[in-house]
Amino acid sequence: MMGGAGLSAICTTMLLFGRLTPLSGSFGFVVVAFALYITIYAVIASVTESRPTVVDKVMNVLLTSSAVVALFALATVIVFTIARGWDALKHANFYTSDLSRTGPLDPLSQGGISHAVVGTLIITFLSLVFTVPLAVVCAVFLNESKSRSAQLVRTVVTAMTALPSILAGLFVFVVWILVLKFERSGLAASIAVSIMMLPIIIRSADVVLRLVPGSLREAASALGAPRWRTVWHVVLPTARSGIMTSVILGVARGVGETAPVLLTAGYASAMNVDALKNPMVNLPLAAFELVRSPQPTQIARGFGAAATLMLLVLVLFSLARILGGRQAGHLSTRQARRRLVQSGRDRERIESRRVVRGGVA
Repeated sequence: MMGGAGLSAICTTMLLFGRLTPLSGSFGFVVVAFALYITIYAVIASVTESRPTVVDKVMNVLLTSSAVVALFALATVIVFTIARGWDALKHANFYTSDLSRTGPLDPLSQGGISHAVVGTLIITFLSLVFTVPLAVVCAVFLNESKSRSAQLVRTVVTAMTALPSILAGLFVFVVWILVLKFERSGLAASIAVSIMMLPIIIRSADVVLRLVPGSLREAASALGAPRWRTVWHVVLPTARSGIMTSVILGVARGVGETAPVLLTAGYASAMNVDALKNPMVNLPLAAFELVRSPQPTQIARGFGAAATLMLLVLVLFSLARILGGRQAGHLSTRQARRRLVQSGRDRERIESRRVVRGGVA
């Protein structure tokens, strides 16, 4: 059925674009063919199926097609970035050197982006140190508190979600650099990035904490545990995997920021591991500055920096997922073995009691 509908849609579209109408263009051909495919498929399915079944099949096709398009777009971006930066990626010095002694006309066998990788790690780490404790505490407050202030905090967090990144950079630039007279540094950049990450982590963690069953809280309260102990020993461990996912979403927002880092940390071509002074650059800003150059070698370095950023994000996400552990209800191999051993011991204890009671009787 699906194959016949697809063949019919392609043939009809070829007639429309080549014979019957003045339509042209590959993009229009694909759009019209897909629309005809959905229509023909629905008509064919309606001959033998009921209306709810036809709607279900059509929606299944639409959702599957959307997933394929999204995956194709993602794969295209990844392949294009790696292909444009491959000339730089294949040199070992690209990962171990900086650009302090490399000019725009120097070959790709000289210079690298090690300073940008280190800057990205430092800025992201400091942002997480600032953001994660505050975000988790705020999410717990939104879930556990029933006061009016919780609704006010929720409204502010929702408004911060739509905050443009350039405004966060300008705010830190004015307060930290112009008013307090501190110099541009990685610390200032991490504060600006933290402002962007904070509402994402709070809202995601808030949703995760809501999913913790209320029976767990009630059981802890019935055992006499105070609220803070219930949150610390029951709620947070249960939602650990979801909270780590929230952190991943926050990192995905913060690690790609360019404008706040440019305003608060500046741009540097040399290695700087001191977050308290001197300019510091991250990978998105390095890629932006290098791609702007008219020199092919600099453009290759810029796309190489973008590809390295994708790899770094993948590594960070994998580590976060490993640290996050399994979802609630899923036991590790060690935990399953302990439960099995404990069950065997309980069974032996019950059997021994039965034997003792039988002997006494």
